[in-house]
Amino acid sequence: MPLTVRIDQKTERLIQRLARKRGRSKSEVIREAIDILAKRAQELERTERPFEAVRDLIGSIRGGPSDLSERTGDRFRRMLEARPRRS
Repeated sequence: MPLTVRIDQKTERLIQRLARKRGRSKSEVIREAIDILAKRAQELERTERPFEAVRDLIGSIRGGPSDLSERTGDRFRRMLEARPRRS
């Protein structure tokens, strides 16, 4: 499928030089460059940190205790103490 892209003269010369060195057409050089860029983008998506995966959810929940993250150790200890012990 034909596609037109406008580039500056410096980029045009670079593409021509790469095509000559590799014995390929300018179109093949451009397709290869796009393929490399797309693969890098996919790799970045796969190595995304958990934070990035849920970034849009952070801060979207309202309600609950305002001091939820404070004194969690104390709350956890009280919860364990309140549990019936196994014999």
